[in-house]
Amino acid sequence: MQNPAKKLFEISEKTSRVILGLMSGTSLDGLDLALCNISGTGFDTSLTIQEFETRAYDESFAFRLSGIFAKEYISQKELTLMHRDIGKCHGAMVNDFLKKFNIRNAEVDLIASHGQTVFHIPGSKNEKAATLQLGDADEIAAHTGLITLSDFRQKHIAGGGEGAPLVPYGDLLLFRSQQKSRVLINIGGIANLSFIPSGQNHILFTDTGPGNTLIDAVVRKELGVPFDAQGDMARSGMLSEPLLNALQEEPFFQLPIPKSTGPELFNLRWLENILTKKAITPSPKDLIHTLTVFTAKSIAKAIAGLKNFSGEPEIFISGGGIHNRFLTQLLSRELGGIQIRSTQELGINPDAKEAALFALLANECVAGEPEVFEGTGLLPVRMGKISFPN
Repeated sequence: MQNPAKKLFEISEKTSRVILGLMSGTSLDGLDLALCNISGTGFDTSLTIQEFETRAYDESFAFRLSGIFAKEYISQKELTLMHRDIGKCHGAMVNDFLKKFNIRNAEVDLIASHGQTVFHIPGSKNEKAATLQLGDADEIAAHTGLITLSDFRQKHIAGGGEGAPLVPYGDLLLFRSQQKSRVLINIGGIANLSFIPSGQNHILFTDTGPGNTLIDAVVRKELGVPFDAQGDMARSGMLSEPLLNALQEEPFFQLPIPKSTGPELFNLRWLENILTKKAITPSPKDLIHTLTVFTAKSIAKAIAGLKNFSGEPEIFISGGGIHNRFLTQLLSRELGGIQIRSTQELGINPDAKEAALFALLANECVAGEPEVFEGTGLLPVRMGKISFPN
C-alpha cells in the first residue's frame, strides 16, 4: 500500500485534480455532490463540473437531523451518534454516486466534505465566532478509500474570521472580470453575496439575511409541503406592511459588513415572536408572500450598501432560490429592473456552486498558497483538515 502522505504529495504536484465536493445545507433535505476537474491554483484556477447530483435523505434521517439542528439544548449522545452516522451516510452516497456515473473511486483524487452545519455563532462584541459541522470525515475516507478534507470553516475562525460566508473565495478566483463589476448572489437557506469590482483582485462580501429558510419553514408548517415551488404560493398572497416593517427592524441588518448569520437567528421562533409582539395574524399565503418580499428587500439593501460600482454591475444568482421565480422577479424589481442571470452563463451549475466551492477550497488546501488572498479582502488561510483512508 502506498504511503498516504506520499500519495497526497503526488496529488498536490499534479497539473489537474479530480475532486468531489459535498455540500449539505440548512434545508436538511439531502447532499449535493459535484465532481470537479480543477487545474491550477489561485488566480490561475480553472474548474469544470463533470457530474452533479443531489441525493435526498430518507425521512427518518432528515428527522434525526432536525432534532439537533440550530438548537441550543440537545442530547449529547444523539449529537455524537449523528457525527458518525452523517459521515457513514455521506460515504455511502459518494460510493453510489460514483457507481451511477461509472467512475472508479480510484479515479478521484480527493473528497471535499463541508459536513452538516448544526450550529453557527457569528462574532460579536462579546463573543468570538464559532461553528460546528457534523459528518466524520474519517468515516467518509474509510468507506470510500479516498483522502477526505473537511472542517473548512474552522481554520477561517481560527484566523479571525466568522467561518462564513466562504463562497466569496470561489467567486473571486473563478468569476472576476476585467471588463465588468459583478455581484454574485447565492440564495440557500441564508442568502449571501459577493461584489467584485471590474479589473480588481478584491472582493466585498456578506451574508444578507434569510434566503429560503423562513419561507420553507412556514410552507412546511402551514401547508405541509417542503418548499414554495417557483414562488406560486407567495405570488397568490398579499403583502402585510406591518409585518414587513417589523421584520426589517431586526438589528442584524444594521451591522457592518462582512457579517454572518444562520437559522439560529432567523427561524420560526423568531418569526412567531414578532407576530405575537405586533399582534399580526396574516393568512398563510400572505405570510409566505411577505417573507418572500422580505428576502428580496434584504438582499437588495445589501447590494445598495456596496459602494464604488464601476457602472452597472452584472448580477448572477445561484442556490435553491434561483428556482423561486417570484423571488427573483421581486429582486430584479428592487434593483431597478436590472437583469439577474444564472451562474450557468459563467459555466457553473447554480445548484452545484456551493459543493464545487468546497472542491476548490480542497484544491487550494493541498496545492495552493494562502498568500494569494492577501489584500483581496479575504483571510489568507489554508482551510481543511485531512483524513486518510484505512
